[in-house]
Amino acid sequence: MDERSVQTRPNPAIRKLERLVVLSAADREWLGRVEAEARLVGARTDLIVEGSDPDGAILILEGIACRYKQRSNGRRQITAYLLPGDMSDLDAVFQDRMPHGVSTITPCRIARLSPRVLNETIYQSQALSQAARMLSLIEEATSGEWLLNLGCRSGVERLAHLICELFHRLRAVGLTNGNSFSLPVTQVDLAHTLGLSGVHTNRSLQELRHQRVIRLAERRLTILDLPRLTSIAEFDPTYLNLAPEGG
Repeated sequence: MDERSVQTRPNPAIRKLERLVVLSAADREWLGRVEAEARLVGARTDLIVEGSDPDGAILILEGIACRYKQRSNGRRQITAYLLPGDMSDLDAVFQDRMPHGVSTITPCRIARLSPRVLNETIYQSQALSQAARMLSLIEEATSGEWLLNLGCRSGVERLAHLICELFHRLRAVGLTNGNSFSLPVTQVDLAHTLGLSGVHTNRSLQELRHQRVIRLAERRLTILDLPRLTSIAEFDPTYLNLAPEGG
């Protein structure tokens, strides 16, 4: 997949935010202008380098990126996936140095929101300011679930939980087809996410396949038995705050 293969879709940020707040016409117009100024970035490109000076927030409009921490020996832990409609580092304006890195996994269409834009637009709009606060709370709750994954769940349970989360988040912005969705991450990415070795990650994938819970082919994942997958993961989507659109 190259940058030219990224297809234009309706603004996912509007779709996501309208699940949280009621946007005004001015809010929607501003988000439309932000989308119009977005740019394409290739896969495996650093958008934020850990320890760098803050440069505002990043809005993902298409593609998948990740937030990560990296040790001096090169080992990496992915701490979050950024999907279309996600805004990363809305609190960057309050940071002295960036505490993590952000990198694209696939080609992405992104918009950068400078500290000035954050102060003059988002924090001056009641709806957008409320949405920013809610997004921070969802991010905090999601981090808690990921920490529970690493500390208390088996490899199969970790993987099942991640698949459930990605499915619900992608469905909320219209990027699933039934129980199927694009999963263009590698097994190395999954290992860096789940805190497992490559071998253990592969075994966990094979176990879910063996139980006929999922099918993964050509970077497309299909959930064959969603109730069973949800049970394995003990997944409760409440922390994602996925209210119906307009709700």
